[in-house]
Amino acid sequence: MTDLPQQTFDDATAVLRSALAGDGDAVVGRFDEVVDRSGLAGAYGVAWCLAATMVGDPGPPGSCALDFPGIEEAGYDARWVARFVSAYANRDADTGQALFGAAAADGLLPDCLLTLAGSTVATLRSRRD
Repeated sequence: MTDLPQQTFDDATAVLRSALAGDGDAVVGRFDEVVDRSGLAGAYGVAWCLAATMVGDPGPPGSCALDFPGIEEAGYDARWVARFVSAYANRDADTGQALFGAAAADGLLPDCLLTLAGSTVATLRSRRD
């Protein structure tokens, strides 16, 4: 994670601040700015930072099993977040990139990134409580 540019961490922080404020338009707007500046690879880096915020330091590759009850009945964006976070937790960047590309190709990446930001905020709040 630490080999990402500082701008990626700054963008992830801005996304989290907007999500904490409940400003979904600002979350999507920040991701749009990142894509304009750094392409989808930049947005992927920010998303990976959000997954890292949720999971913390992952264990050895392939060692995590996350439980998402009822995930198959959830919407595309919620399933995407569960799989993306699982990919991060298992240090499986190839799967994370494939998921990211699939959501972009399906035209659902903004919804997925908004859900990821919201899930990250919910995780942070649950840790605080």
